[in-house]
Amino acid sequence: MNKKKTERIFKEVHSVKEYLEVLKGHGAKTAYRWLSGKEYLSISYEDFHAKIIAIAKGFKKAGLGGKCIAVVGESSVEWVASYLAILASGGVVVPMDKELDIEAIGGFLETANAEAIVYSKSFNTKLAPIEESHATVKKLIAMDKDAPVSEKVTTLEGIIEGGKDEELEVTDRSVEELAVMLFTSGTTGTSKCVMLCEKNIWSTVNSACATVEFFKEDTIVSVLPLHHTYELACMLSGLNYGMEIGINDSLRNLMKNFAEFKPTGLVLVPLFVNTMYKRIMDKAEKSGQLKKLKFGIKLSNFLRHLGIDIRHKLFKDVINAFGGRLNKIVSGGAPLNPEMMKQFDALGITIAEGYGITECSPLISVNPYYALKSGSVGPAVPSCTVRIDGDVKGEHGFVEGEIQVKGDNVMLGYKNEAENAKAFTEDGWYRTGDVGYMDKDGYIYITGRLKSVIVLENGKNVFPEEIEEYLEKIDDVGEVVVVGRKAEDGETVKLTAIVYPAAEKWGETPNAEEVHKVLYAKIVDLNKKLPSFKQIRDLEIRTEPFEKTTSRKIKRHLVK
Repeated sequence: MNKKKTERIFKEVHSVKEYLEVLKGHGAKTAYRWLSGKEYLSISYEDFHAKIIAIAKGFKKAGLGGKCIAVVGESSVEWVASYLAILASGGVVVPMDKELDIEAIGGFLETANAEAIVYSKSFNTKLAPIEESHATVKKLIAMDKDAPVSEKVTTLEGIIEGGKDEELEVTDRSVEELAVMLFTSGTTGTSKCVMLCEKNIWSTVNSACATVEFFKEDTIVSVLPLHHTYELACMLSGLNYGMEIGINDSLRNLMKNFAEFKPTGLVLVPLFVNTMYKRIMDKAEKSGQLKKLKFGIKLSNFLRHLGIDIRHKLFKDVINAFGGRLNKIVSGGAPLNPEMMKQFDALGITIAEGYGITECSPLISVNPYYALKSGSVGPAVPSCTVRIDGDVKGEHGFVEGEIQVKGDNVMLGYKNEAENAKAFTEDGWYRTGDVGYMDKDGYIYITGRLKSVIVLENGKNVFPEEIEEYLEKIDDVGEVVVVGRKAEDGETVKLTAIVYPAAEKWGETPNAEEVHKVLYAKIVDLNKKLPSFKQIRDLEIRTEPFEKTTSRKIKRHLVK
């Protein structure tokens, strides 16, 4: 059963200057709460606004106004304030994945021509190679006020102090100028640099506010990393509404933070949705309440068809585990099992699934809370138009083909011009690489992916070519393709290496069992050098070479 459509109350913004005025207008209301040591701290909207302006003044005084500056580290008030201050001072901000190794970070900084990097406490010693020698970075700025300083290293507090007497006019640059650079997952060789302008950013914020049912009275908890465009867009939208945002400091403290922040809504990837559901069911089973819970769901569904909704009473204990007020979840970043929508709805929690891609800032569509359709990611949001490039109807009765997008949310382009030619159609539509169809109401259904990218259940994008480069360095490997296999639970994606052994090492008819034993041990060693989300979890041995094109490229689409 769908909810009634409610009025969306927010102020549209079209530039960082307008956005900062909205933040200032929320006044003494709490913007953020977070755990610091054993104490929960908070900051009001007016103080958060002042912090942004102070950092922007400091950037200007330090000669960094209008420059390209990267931000890396765990989610924090300082992270978001730095991001907005870079924009306010007319600069270009480069959000970096904190899980990247320093060599990759250094390469991306050079590609972006970044002159400075703002970093969290966990990077205090890690960035030494960049401090010692880097082609573009001139200043390193530590969020930690007690971080060691040097000729090239200062603190954010020092930046603020240096700019306290500086005059600042928030930038009035064209909203179509470059403002953000984002690197898709991969090595410096395979990653793409996505270039966004302010129009991209704020059109997405406006679309999110217009389509998702949140209010200024809501409280959300930031769980996902902020370099992820999905999380950041939702964060900026929440601030625009004037919501209170709790910052989760670690997954270990997640349930403790839910109890403290008492969220009314969450923005998650399917991994967390699935984990929450399993936690609910496991707890019910261990306490001997599983049958009672399942009966309650059946009873609730029956009563709702009669117009009687008592979910908040029936499932009070379930909701209390997440702070006691949770009633809505936005899921994105990866495909969600449609069954999860039904299961959570039965408990009194509405899930609206969205769809997006970094190149579209990232929001493309969202399933509307007042007219949900199971299995769909909803119609296109106001900032864009979607079309299906195809001419053959599928079994569902609608034309199926590549999902293509045009609108204010679509990126300026990649920094690499050669990539742009492949990314856009001749008439200017962005090619998502995803396959799907639209029903008669304009709801989008994703049925497959043209791209080889593997989307994990936590929203991480893994480029198999990157991991294959590492595997190919193992001399026992002849040919290899990395794929994503569904694990036994049907939800988790396992990165699996399919290997044809090197003939010169193992002969033309290798013993698969022996090869598996030797190779698996070497892959375990390789995994130690890779971030956890890029690690190979399974190995399959082929007895025949992969089928190839005339140019000797493996026909990846034929690998099953």
